[in-house]
Amino acid sequence: MSNSTNDLRRNYELLVEFLGKALGPDYEVALHDLTDKNRSIVAIANGHVSGRSVGAPLTNVALGILKDKSYETRDYMVHYAGVTINGKDLRSSTMFIKENGKLVGMLCINFDDSRYHALSQQILALCHPDGFGRDARPSVGGENSPVHTGPETFRNSTEAVTIDAINRELDKLGVPADRLTSDERLHIIANLEAGGIFLLKGSVKDVAVGLNCSQASVYRYLGQIRDSK
Repeated sequence: MSNSTNDLRRNYELLVEFLGKALGPDYEVALHDLTDKNRSIVAIANGHVSGRSVGAPLTNVALGILKDKSYETRDYMVHYAGVTINGKDLRSSTMFIKENGKLVGMLCINFDDSRYHALSQQILALCHPDGFGRDARPSVGGENSPVHTGPETFRNSTEAVTIDAINRELDKLGVPADRLTSDERLHIIANLEAGGIFLLKGSVKDVAVGLNCSQASVYRYLGQIRDSK
């Protein structure tokens, strides 16, 4: 990492600390350094929001962004859906940190609005005891939100990120891993490749376990997918 990149990182680490204190405990602020995608979080404030800490890997959404290179035409994404490991909904935003046009990091803010939502429901209940307005929660998404389907999930290990991605694909097919056909495995691995899962070190081993096949088979499927492009 160059001296200029080191200086940039130190400035953003200070910004993480400042924003965490200025915004308050319902806002998680995380700085990702893309040098090591498996341990990308280098600074985090209010990590209790997502349950992550320094050393956590990139998320499914971040990996997808690296694969589709949407950061090349965007400077940030705002107000997209995130989900914590315990199922809590978050409102997420990400700014892309670039140096000479190259993406070197991401500054992410994840807002937990559950306390405010609960309070608003209590107030609405006073006015509308029949439940009117119970589902008046604002929708998430809009301009500069991710092009990827599904919410961002926050995990503390690369294995968990990979298994999450596999489970989403298995749920779509409605078939357990031990009953997949070769074509179904190829389809899943193609989607995992498009989503950036194989940017993580060790993901081939995790995918092999999750899809009930050998690592050699995963490499063979990847070869087919990449040769067809």
